[in-house]
Amino acid sequence: MGIAVCMGGMGMCTFGAGPGSILVLPSNKVMTNKMPAGNINDYKPIINLPTFNMCMSPANPAVAAATTAALGVLTPMPCIPATSAPWIVGAPTVMLANMPMLNNSSTCICSYGGVITVSVPGQFTTMV
Repeated sequence: MGIAVCMGGMGMCTFGAGPGSILVLPSNKVMTNKMPAGNINDYKPIINLPTFNMCMSPANPAVAAATTAALGVLTPMPCIPATSAPWIVGAPTVMLANMPMLNNSSTCICSYGGVITVSVPGQFTTMV
């Protein structure tokens, strides 16, 4: 069993310099511990995944350009996640707004090669 992810949760990207918030809008109309609960469709850049501080992925065009300008020295640039697909797996037996509920073992793939994982689900009492 996993722990349900809600507004206030934190995530981490493998190419990010620090943790970032997982924002869940109240559009799913389900609350867990007085916070909006998330489903696997809560993956949109800026709306649901604002930033992970600085990006260190060479596949990120901004990082590649800054690294080239620094004569090959890896130069991190501000992170803007490039997620284009829902979180993977979720809780397939618990549906929220006709999609699997987001849990703490879910992952999301960034187009720049990073893997985003849930580090803090936002609450610790609701299991899915």
